[in-house]
Amino acid sequence: MSGNGISRRYFFFGSLLAGTMPAQGLRSVASLKALGYKSPNEKLNVASIGAGGRAAADIAGVAKTENIVALCDVDEKRAARTFAKYSKAPKYKDFRVMLDKENKNIDACIVAIPDFMHATVAMHAMERGKHVYVEKPLAHTVWECRRLQQAANQYKVATQMGNQGYSNEGTRQCAEMIWSGVIGNVTEVHAWTNRPVWPQGLPDLPATAPVPPTMAWNLWLGIQKKRPYSPAYAPFNWRGFFDFGDGALGDMACHALGAPNMALRLTAPTHVELVKIEGSSKYYYPNKSVIRFDFPARGNFPPVKVYWHSAMKGAPSIPGVPKDAILGDLSPSRQPQHSTTSNVEPRERQIIGAVFDAQAYFHPHAVPHSSAGSSSSNGALFVGDKGFITTGHTGQSTRLIPVDRMKDYQFPPEMIPRSPGHYRDWINAAKGGPPACSNFNVAAPLSEWVILGTVAIRCQGGLDWDSENLRITNNEEANNLLSPTFREGWTLS
Repeated sequence: MSGNGISRRYFFFGSLLAGTMPAQGLRSVASLKALGYKSPNEKLNVASIGAGGRAAADIAGVAKTENIVALCDVDEKRAARTFAKYSKAPKYKDFRVMLDKENKNIDACIVAIPDFMHATVAMHAMERGKHVYVEKPLAHTVWECRRLQQAANQYKVATQMGNQGYSNEGTRQCAEMIWSGVIGNVTEVHAWTNRPVWPQGLPDLPATAPVPPTMAWNLWLGIQKKRPYSPAYAPFNWRGFFDFGDGALGDMACHALGAPNMALRLTAPTHVELVKIEGSSKYYYPNKSVIRFDFPARGNFPPVKVYWHSAMKGAPSIPGVPKDAILGDLSPSRQPQHSTTSNVEPRERQIIGAVFDAQAYFHPHAVPHSSAGSSSSNGALFVGDKGFITTGHTGQSTRLIPVDRMKDYQFPPEMIPRSPGHYRDWINAAKGGPPACSNFNVAAPLSEWVILGTVAIRCQGGLDWDSENLRITNNEEANNLLSPTFREGWTLS
């Protein structure tokens, strides 16, 4: 601890994020109460827009400690289990009606619905002073991300994006390893996923069908233009359509690219380019694609190229990486049996896990022989001039490559505060604590450049990006894809 009472890790991480986090954690108790903040001992009254699918997991994560006071979902069938679990909470189909009628009863909102409605719903909630937890990606377009960041600061609400890996121990360890210089200067990153696991690359729009009696189809469409219902749109496969989702990027990139974003202090790329595409379509994202994001030098960090690979059956082939290296996620069979011991702290579990995996190479019986050299279809790899680091798709299982470097490796001292949990982090912020780790000042810039990749896919070329002016300078038509088109009667706020 330094003489003025500020720890080394607080000084480092605090200066790292200076100017990017709202200061509600420094407000007086009186001012916090005036703004609607609660003491740590009081429970938040949380409403959820979305109750089925991913929303059910978000609700369950928050309900462990807080009150669920209202639920909204346009699909009664998909939401049925959650509706039954919280039978006393009033139910709605139109989030606008819920926010109006339950305004006095709601402190915070979960937003876990299709990508194209994230921004509109979150904005309505923030304008009413509600803290918001919004699933990834933060929005459907680059402009919406920027507007949400501005609104979060304007309304002084606690925010968090649902990229849970940002709270992982491994994500923080990865950053500290990079900062320690163990693999030298990082000039290239590869992240990959097996997504899509839904239809993409089809030449025609899907066949229509009668609207199910349990679904409010017009409300599901929200800001988008009217069209006939198809089960190919809802409840799940909407991710593959330009109009509704962000494809594999929207589903997984905010996870897999979270550790690179934190560790390399990424800001905004200057160029984004579609390197490879298979199965392009007028309506859908392609079957497969590779996108490159070019970032300029940032302080002591050199320029870096970040590659995103979709529809992978394993890790991409990277020059210099040992052919038998296991990259990305570790399969359950390779997780150490003793790494979940209840008396082992999370950081120690991560170290044990990484070293145990390394020891498998020296003790072959520790891992089934057939798994050797089998890389996961999801993960990330940092390429440095002194070696490699790989992480799982949410930053977990961070380890050096070749993995035998882990045998005697000691992780650097902690410089980043550890997370109490992704939901807990947001809840604490809503009660006046420090901003959550993926608050909109962090999540919006990350989502902006991730979503810019979808524009490169649709334009099938290279884009020069002027982040300050929110403009693509070499393709005028591409600028039309930076913001949404609102159906009559709908606005962002």
